[in-house]
Amino acid sequence: MRDDQQIDQNIEEILDNIKNAAEKSGRGLEDIHLIAVTKTVDVQKMKWVSQKGLNHFGENRVQELQEKYDQFGDEINWHLIGHLQRNKVKYIIDKVQLIHSVDSIRLAQEINNQAAKINRQMPILIQINIAQEESKFGFKTTDIEECIEILSNYDNILIKGLMTIAPFEENIEKTRPIFRELREIYDRIKKNEKNNINMEYLSMGMTNDYLIAIEEGANMVRIGSGIFGKRNF
Repeated sequence: MRDDQQIDQNIEEILDNIKNAAEKSGRGLEDIHLIAVTKTVDVQKMKWVSQKGLNHFGENRVQELQEKYDQFGDEINWHLIGHLQRNKVKYIIDKVQLIHSVDSIRLAQEINNQAAKINRQMPILIQINIAQEESKFGFKTTDIEECIEILSNYDNILIKGLMTIAPFEENIEKTRPIFRELREIYDRIKKNEKNNINMEYLSMGMTNDYLIAIEEGANMVRIGSGIFGKRNF
């Protein structure tokens, strides 16, 4: 099977799975935002996927996003989903639709400062390290209320929701409590929206666990190898 045929088959299967998982939580396929994670994926494959209607791409690295950006123009909605260093914010502030990985007050401050320079209100997600893994970035659950209170006063960022990365589990049912806890935090914040807080996205779930995440309330999933196949990073 050719690569493009395999990708077509993968997309069809994923969309069918998303539809079924969404229906379990009283929603439909149209309620779930699928981000195609394009880390190390060549431009030709990305253009093939975009022609199939997937036009939201998630990149982990600023440099790779920059290299690919000019080859697509405005037809693609870019998402920065990986850890973002403060000194690289200026390179993507005018290019991405959403920054998923805001994991510190200092990073949020820099995004706010850079967005002000181009007169933009930058949509962001707050990354929470629910499982408290040392290898992962994100706010602690005990700090999130204070964090939200501080960030709610920044004029040039717009808090659009929350993001987490669950631990990789062979038994994906073990991820369910992680996603459930983030959904509870999301619901709590949504009830107290103010200023620049407009909770719209709950970004959780990747290739291994996106079905559980959707069942637990995710409305944005980030899928790479499920679409493009396994890659050597």
